[in-house]
Amino acid sequence: MIVQKGGANTNSRRTFLKHLLAGIAGSPLSSSSWLSCLAMAQRSGKSPFELVPPATSRITWVHRNGRSPEMYLPETVGAGCAFIDYDNDGWMDIYLVNSGKCDFFDPQPPLRNALYKNNRDGTFTDVTEKSRVPGGGYGMGVAVGDYNGDGRPDLLLTQYNGVILYHNNGDGTFSDVTRKAGLPTEGWASSAVWFDYDNDGKLDLFICRFVDFSKDKNKFCGNRETGDRYYCIPRIYDPMPSWLFHNNGDGTFTDVSRESGIAKSLGKAWGVVACDVNNDGRMDLFVANDTVANFLFVNRGNGKFEEMGLQANVGYSAGGRARSGMGVDSADYDQDGWMDLFVTNVDQEMYSLYRNNRDETFDDLSVPYGIGKVTRLMSGWGVKFFDYDNDGTPDLFLANGHPDDRIEAHSSEVKYREPLLLFRGTGHGFENVTGSSGPLFSKPLSARGMAIGDFNNDGAIDVLIAINDGPPLLLKNQVGQFNHWLGVKLVAKRANPDAIGALITWQAGGLRRSSFKTGGGSYLASHDPRVVLGIGTHSQIEWVEIRWPLPSRCTERFANLPVDQYISLVEGEGDPVRKA
Repeated sequence: MIVQKGGANTNSRRTFLKHLLAGIAGSPLSSSSWLSCLAMAQRSGKSPFELVPPATSRITWVHRNGRSPEMYLPETVGAGCAFIDYDNDGWMDIYLVNSGKCDFFDPQPPLRNALYKNNRDGTFTDVTEKSRVPGGGYGMGVAVGDYNGDGRPDLLLTQYNGVILYHNNGDGTFSDVTRKAGLPTEGWASSAVWFDYDNDGKLDLFICRFVDFSKDKNKFCGNRETGDRYYCIPRIYDPMPSWLFHNNGDGTFTDVSRESGIAKSLGKAWGVVACDVNNDGRMDLFVANDTVANFLFVNRGNGKFEEMGLQANVGYSAGGRARSGMGVDSADYDQDGWMDLFVTNVDQEMYSLYRNNRDETFDDLSVPYGIGKVTRLMSGWGVKFFDYDNDGTPDLFLANGHPDDRIEAHSSEVKYREPLLLFRGTGHGFENVTGSSGPLFSKPLSARGMAIGDFNNDGAIDVLIAINDGPPLLLKNQVGQFNHWLGVKLVAKRANPDAIGALITWQAGGLRRSSFKTGGGSYLASHDPRVVLGIGTHSQIEWVEIRWPLPSRCTERFANLPVDQYISLVEGEGDPVRKA
């Protein structure tokens, strides 16, 4: 059964854009030349993303980090953001995380987070107080997931001082159930991810934990003779174990960090993505660590994980050094059926694109693909693979900014505020199109968390960026509509409610593509749960196959599907597919 969701009709807009590009190209535009004209549009200075000003969006909230003379480390690393359809009306709402009261900060008047309801006309309304989701501590990030399987997305907020779990009541309000659920209210939590590690059909929770830090443990970094301070490199703080919580199915969670093997590895964790790196049907975790080796927790079943970062060649740099990993993501960028990995680092370290060798090892291809050279003097946080131009090939978007706001005082090459980066996927690698993507991509930013989602339901995936000590940026995608697409919301019945771990394969003419539904990814962020299937200039999709995750693990085919709109695909309502 196919249930159509509130997608926007883009036929008239596509016709307009085709004529617009025809004018740019100086000749009539056929459908087969859309992509080349898209490239011409980019070279002419037209940006693939347009900044939506606050006066238009009505998003007036601003992040404040509470920067102090003592330069407490949490001040420089926030904040996070999310797309969430909290009222299930088919339109993505926005959640933004702020700083707040903690042992070193007591803002007056108090700061709060923000939930903005999508008005379906390009504007948003602040409903934070009405919905009862203001936060309450020094906020970091957010993870969205339907942990109790009632069909409504819930909110998990990570903070310098523990977490907050907001249960979605279904009437536009949320309830704080943190203590009832048995989740931590102390410790520095950064990113988090909902995923089903034991394949019982319920969403479990992994929470990245950063260093052992408090006001009393704050260290001096800087010039003692002059008294000038700067933000410390986390190397001088002790690492901590991250948390894994098993979903008990009754609204509570059990801490299984020790028995699972997660707690054996002490880290300084920032970003996490849940994916299946060895195609065994079990969800693994790639975790970015700051100044210690990254973790690759391979799920061995029976509730056990094996940390394989060193053996898999993703723990250290090619020179054998631990780097400052921050944002992570995973996708099958080369369509070989195996999930690849990406991690951002600070300046002088380069970012890494890890291609899967199909044997639980990876090769770093950032240098041959040109990513290493471009990122050598940059510091990355938010990162996401997604198909921004809907040609069927994953692209790469990066949000950057140095953590030390005084870096320019002792470095002539590195800047505190840095531009965004955009790489277009070629199917075999990536082409840096940042320089041809318009003035937005030369704007210096102190970017941190980054989420992707289609806020106006036009099939072109938009970007939300959280700025440290500033207003967020909402970027509207202007080029995804040049190609055809299908937006898919997966509705699981036996598999976990968010269908994390599902494999989506689609056929459109000679174009055949697959996309694995990961959990988490980026940095302190949560994303639109719908998946947009780009099909380029093809005007129809022959079929879409869904391989549902365990405990279902069935594969179903859905045919006779529409294009250029959103639909729901329900587990058990497709045609069963048997594969040898």
